[in-house]
Amino acid sequence: MRYVLTDHEWAAIKPFLPNKPRGVPRVNDRRVLNGIFWVLRSGAPWRDLVHTPPATIASFAGGGRTSGARL
Repeated sequence: MRYVLTDHEWAAIKPFLPNKPRGVPRVNDRRVLNGIFWVLRSGAPWRDLVHTPPATIASFAGGGRTSGARL
């Protein structure tokens, strides 16, 4: 797919992600990052994400903000 991380890209990124649970179930990090990169590469607004809620992606990438302002 056009905006999906390749296995090689994922292998380079994965070691930098936290791997300890912190009281809440972990989401699929690769899926979240694919959503972030899809928005950044396509220029689409957050609301166009179908499968991953924008709040999940924005909180993962921007410290809890749902607007994505810190991206």
